[in-house]
Amino acid sequence: MNLFEVEEERILPPDFSYRPEYLPWKDAAALFKSLRNSVEWEQKELVLYGKLIPIPRMTAWFGDPEADYTYSGIRNEAKPWTSELSLLRDRISESLGLEFNSALLNLYEGGHHSVSWHSDNEPELGPSPTIASISLGATRRFRIRHKKTRETRHIDAADGSLLVMSGSSQQEWEHCLPKVSRPIGERINITFRLFVRQGDT
Repeated sequence: MNLFEVEEERILPPDFSYRPEYLPWKDAAALFKSLRNSVEWEQKELVLYGKLIPIPRMTAWFGDPEADYTYSGIRNEAKPWTSELSLLRDRISESLGLEFNSALLNLYEGGHHSVSWHSDNEPELGPSPTIASISLGATRRFRIRHKKTRETRHIDAADGSLLVMSGSSQQEWEHCLPKVSRPIGERINITFRLFVRQGDT
């Protein structure tokens, strides 16, 4: 191994937790099918070097009325909760003892869809946010990288799994879902968040 490379490990650091079978497979399959067919998926665009570039995934934003949200320069107006999403939100809130008022949905239609290295560190999420992430559909590799040491770890996020990022996870680490060259099925990711508008108390 190159001395300047840091070995990648599967074990996650303390501010990350992973439950591989949080949803029973029948529930996960039914939820995937329903969301895939009923959600109005959009492909947002970023301004990069003065050009509009479509992001390599489809998205949808749901939440309470006050949960309109901007990330990476993309404005998201919250759609009303569906019954399925609100039930899932309540289940996760009860499991974690936390409240969430919004959810970002990402649809990855194949290996060509991805998300680049980033942290969910927008001011509206607070200094130490807890983000609960449900994976549905195809298993994809979720990678995290320490911002200072560049140490890299990963998990293979499976259908029905729950990944929770909390504490200093967004301050100290960044994460990505890399592209996959081999044929792979569709995946939906739901990340529940607590959005607090700046100036609110």
